[in-house]
Amino acid sequence: MSKKVGLLTAGGDSPGVNAAIRGFGKAITSAGDVELIGFRDGFSGLVEDHTMELSSNAFSGILTLGGTILGISRSLPQAMPTDEGTVDMTEKAVDTYKRHKLDALVCIGGKETIKAGLHLSRAGLNVVVIPKAADNDLPGTDKAIGFDTAREIATQAIDRLHTTATATHRIMIVELMGLHAGWLTLGAGLAAGADVILIPEFPYDMKLVIDAILSRKRAGRNFSLVAVAENARSQELVDFVERAARQKAQREVEDTSAVEQEIDRISSSYSGETMLLARRLREETGLETRITILGSLVRGGTPTAADRLLATQLAEWSALMVVEGQFGRMARRLNDQMGSVPLEEVVNRHKVIPPDHAWIRGAYQVGTCLGVVPPATLPLL
Repeated sequence: MSKKVGLLTAGGDSPGVNAAIRGFGKAITSAGDVELIGFRDGFSGLVEDHTMELSSNAFSGILTLGGTILGISRSLPQAMPTDEGTVDMTEKAVDTYKRHKLDALVCIGGKETIKAGLHLSRAGLNVVVIPKAADNDLPGTDKAIGFDTAREIATQAIDRLHTTATATHRIMIVELMGLHAGWLTLGAGLAAGADVILIPEFPYDMKLVIDAILSRKRAGRNFSLVAVAENARSQELVDFVERAARQKAQREVEDTSAVEQEIDRISSSYSGETMLLARRLREETGLETRITILGSLVRGGTPTAADRLLATQLAEWSALMVVEGQFGRMARRLNDQMGSVPLEEVVNRHKVIPPDHAWIRGAYQVGTCLGVVPPATLPLL
């Protein structure tokens, strides 16, 4: 019996998405009598019924391309931006699905895509999600598409700044993506030999960071490389936000969840911590300080071999999930084994770096400053 499958890419861009489109397209069409259509620009295309044909010719030459041939957007069906504000367009998305008589909808995306996928799944659609996230903060899978390439680009950028820092005797601060997790910053920082690495998981002590750089200066190394995640926070700021949130929440209602929500709200509205870090380091060390914000730079360009391989594996497994009727799930590669996980188990969650992770231990062992006091003992393996 023939099947008809829809495919879209949503959220932020990540290298390797085209490799996933190609992998899924080739795998699902080889599985039997299957028609594949693409929706342009994420869930907006699903809601507005903007499609493109995904025949075998569409997959030719896209394996090494960055971006996505389908286009992308951050709009969600349950919260679609319009001239009148945000509107729930779930019914229109369902209507498009039914109009095309789809048997399944495959969505390539990150946290927001998982949320939308679960929402549509509960609305009666057969949904499969392929995970992508340049900052690798998706739970349930070892890696998401785009992380390996982003880490490689970030590492190369820090490598290049190393020569500038050495020649000019400056502190070079590199800010990387990482709202909830520091995988990209820690991975690239370690690979490039950053002297200081600051991540969201470890609120940092400003004095320890200053002391680490002053220690290098006394040793004759009049430069330092600092890799910092965009949402890394000083312990001083974290304490302030928690106090403010607790006071506001307690004035309104005695509720722990209200305090946590207020902390998230205040934290998300606060910006400029990297600028403050640069100013403090300049004032306390006497060294010129420069900031380089990589931002979306790490999302572009040709995907690495590892990302192409991961994208192909996840895509092929997703095709198998569609054939076998495994819906409402996200494909994953965990401990080098392919599988899937229910969307309910990964929605609204973040994969953060545990304090006993091997990368953390490695950073301590090679003398990298993480802005916190290292454990008293670090047993050698």
